[in-house]
Amino acid sequence: MNEEPTRADGRLLSLDTYRGLVLLLLCLEAPNWDWHHKLAHAYPENGFVQWIAHHTGHIEWAGCVLWDLIQPSFMFMVGVSMAYSYGKRRALGHRFGKMFGHALVRALALILLGVFLRSNGADQTYWTFEDVITQIGLGYVFLFLLWDRGLLVQISAAAGLLIAWWAWFALSAVPADLSSVQPPGWAHNASGFFSHWNLNADPGHGFDTWFLNLFPREEPFRFHPEGYNTLNFIPSLALMIFGLAAGEFLRDADFPPAQKALILALVGIASLLDALLCDWLGICPIIKKTWTSAFTSFSGGWCLLILAGLYYLIDVRRIRRWTYPIVLVGMNSIALYVMLWLIPGWINATLMTHLGEHYAGFLGEGFEPLLQNLATMSVLWLICWWMFRNKIFLRL
Repeated sequence: MNEEPTRADGRLLSLDTYRGLVLLLLCLEAPNWDWHHKLAHAYPENGFVQWIAHHTGHIEWAGCVLWDLIQPSFMFMVGVSMAYSYGKRRALGHRFGKMFGHALVRALALILLGVFLRSNGADQTYWTFEDVITQIGLGYVFLFLLWDRGLLVQISAAAGLLIAWWAWFALSAVPADLSSVQPPGWAHNASGFFSHWNLNADPGHGFDTWFLNLFPREEPFRFHPEGYNTLNFIPSLALMIFGLAAGEFLRDADFPPAQKALILALVGIASLLDALLCDWLGICPIIKKTWTSAFTSFSGGWCLLILAGLYYLIDVRRIRRWTYPIVLVGMNSIALYVMLWLIPGWINATLMTHLGEHYAGFLGEGFEPLLQNLATMSVLWLICWWMFRNKIFLRL
């Protein structure tokens, strides 16, 4: 019998583990966002330190490193989670209208939560829509409408979005002068066909110069210094659809669990090769900040491989004991994400008050910011552990 290997409460343990791992990785960014630069500067001759620093900061433009997979992982996992959560709601007798209403309210709550968190410390509401929480909210209702529509419909929708996104960029005119919409000294502009994907040369930037200025602002929006756009939710919706398709496939009782893991891994490899081929042939570059179609395929491939590996290890082979300290974080993802925006600075300042200003400096100045982040992460983990022990879960 090909039983779905979930826990008694219906949750997929490998998914909670994946979510927890990504959240703990994200914790390393707070309260010192640029610790990797300081560490690399302190040890310029150490190859391992340079490798760690390279993969724990977003790449400046084209290419992809470990840190660039954090947001795609969140988007992908939302899709996987939807397959399970709405499947459970339907089993409880919820009708489509009620579930659609829930999806609509959740989407709005995610969008507003993202705006609220980005406005922390600002003089007025900071209306932008490019962060992960808001991007999930923008695509969530569309994702729900594809729930339980079948693999062919879902993959066709995702492919259609990526082809349309690529074509929109490829067919748009490239501005002759980008100096007014790029940071001074920007050195990553491509020539030829790839110039359609240069920083703020794309139609997504043009949309934001109109859309974001519809909202009250301290000063008019001119350009995003890193190239993020509101409409990035379109290709990232395709990644969410990949996750939805993967989640529904994992729930399918027609395939043995080990075979599911193998198929997901093979699809992930194919997705990676597709992206690399597109980049190599000059069809589409791999750029995270404008969510190119090739980046969506590349990051989606990694997401599938990671999920396949964790699913096989945890849910098929049932090697689970090591997951406990990670899962308790993954089961309170919204709570931890909110805390990451609001309290890391306070935690670090409090530790300095009671332990001394240089409480994390015992390995030298270069490691001090990293150790501050690890100490802050430990406090956040303890809060999640307390919430888990007391069965407190923040959900939208």
